[in-house]
Amino acid sequence: MLTQAVDFRAEADALHAVLGKLAEADWDRATTFKSWTINDVIQHLHWGDLMAASSFAGPEHFARFRADMTALRDRGMNNVAATRVMLEGLTGAALGARWHATMVDLCDQLTAMPPDTRLKWAGPDMGVRMFTTARQMETWAHGQEIYDLMGVAREPTQRLRNIAEIGVRTYGWTFVNRGMELPGPAPSVTLDGPDGEIWQWHDRTPDNCITGSAVEFCQVVTQVRNIADTSLQVTGSAATEWMRIAQCFAGPPETPPTPGSRAPKK
Repeated sequence: MLTQAVDFRAEADALHAVLGKLAEADWDRATTFKSWTINDVIQHLHWGDLMAASSFAGPEHFARFRADMTALRDRGMNNVAATRVMLEGLTGAALGARWHATMVDLCDQLTAMPPDTRLKWAGPDMGVRMFTTARQMETWAHGQEIYDLMGVAREPTQRLRNIAEIGVRTYGWTFVNRGMELPGPAPSVTLDGPDGEIWQWHDRTPDNCITGSAVEFCQVVTQVRNIADTSLQVTGSAATEWMRIAQCFAGPPETPPTPGSRAPKK
């Protein structure tokens, strides 16, 4: 099986286990991410997986799926409301079950694809491995909102390597997506993995580098935490500017959370 698909499924399985412990009323509790409820979060993840399935079906299906969402936005709906309409109001445990079943099917389809397959997405086209990692990344990032809300500690795993990889690769995307010039060469990134190993990207450059926890790096590039709420060591202007606005996901530029707004309660 495609290694990235195994990791994607494991990420979703872990979140699904947390959802299985929720009371029905918990699904309407607001998270610290734009006050989205748990229903909103899982609807968003499910919608993303359905959009992925439309990409598998071909360019025409993908274009139609996106056009349906655009039509709802043109009627004045925000993303949350439009997603709710597209999913016909599916909520709660039934939503969790549907999301999980769709994800399992998605992983099977990804595994069956030739490794050189390229797939349409909201941003640039992606190869099947990076496409799969992007689904894992979004599941991990949005899952954090639920873990934080429910006070559940998440054990870091080797799966973080995939998210760190996509974080490093999207250094340029962060700036291009904002119409900005790159502030300099990509910084070297040296991270402490969950089992005590060191993960390294780019030749070490002491005057342009990021070092520290792999978990915290992944949190910053996915905009789960503000850089000020981490212990990452950031040196150099290019590295500093990147960490200030880092965005490893597709779509229009998003502003990272303000300092303290999504830091875990102590």
